[in-house]
Amino acid sequence: MRTIVLGILYAFVLILITPYILFCMLAGVRDPLIAVGRWAVRAGCRFLGIRIEIGGLENIEPGTAYVFMPNHLSFLDGPLMAMAVPRPVRIILKKSLFRIPILGVGMRHVGYVPVDRKGVKGGKKSIERAARLMRERGYSFLVFPEGTRSRDGKMRAFRRGGFFLALESGAPIVPVSISGTYEIMPRGQWYARRGRVGIVFREPVASSGYTRETMAGLMEAVRKAIAPEERPAPPG
Repeated sequence: MRTIVLGILYAFVLILITPYILFCMLAGVRDPLIAVGRWAVRAGCRFLGIRIEIGGLENIEPGTAYVFMPNHLSFLDGPLMAMAVPRPVRIILKKSLFRIPILGVGMRHVGYVPVDRKGVKGGKKSIERAARLMRERGYSFLVFPEGTRSRDGKMRAFRRGGFFLALESGAPIVPVSISGTYEIMPRGQWYARRGRVGIVFREPVASSGYTRETMAGLMEAVRKAIAPEERPAPPG
């Protein structure tokens, strides 16, 4: 019931801040819009009774553009990561989400990148655009290397898109370990339970020195950093 109420409240707030979104677009400012989104996630967590414990922030250097790569256990992971990263972070999202009224316009303005998952060319263009934003504007991006949520709480094989982004931009990768979200809201469940979520930022893994031919080594290093005790799965 709380989840339904929160969804209704979010929709109401989105309508209320539409003038603010338009103002930010006209003024050419972006980070204040992301700050509003981070506030909304924090407020939502309090409302739902979700406690967030964050560790490893000392591993993130101010002024450095990163590709943040967490494991993916739940629908909650994206919003929680966007809140937990101690700076504005952009995301590559499926194209259909940008059709959502008001929200889609705001996401485009702040630098979120749409991707058409139906074709390889669409994914390549999105990676190129995100890498250009990282180099030219210093943006950091959030990428879930598994591509989709876990069905059983275990990490799936990695996809290569986020690693192409790291190689293209030259940015280091910050592996992130998320725990607790699978128990609170597993895949297929439409409501969130109360509970605790842990988010730990690991030491960055440099992408320099790797190439497309040696990318498997980079993927394995990131996977081991996210889940040190888990055997690495073959890349997807």
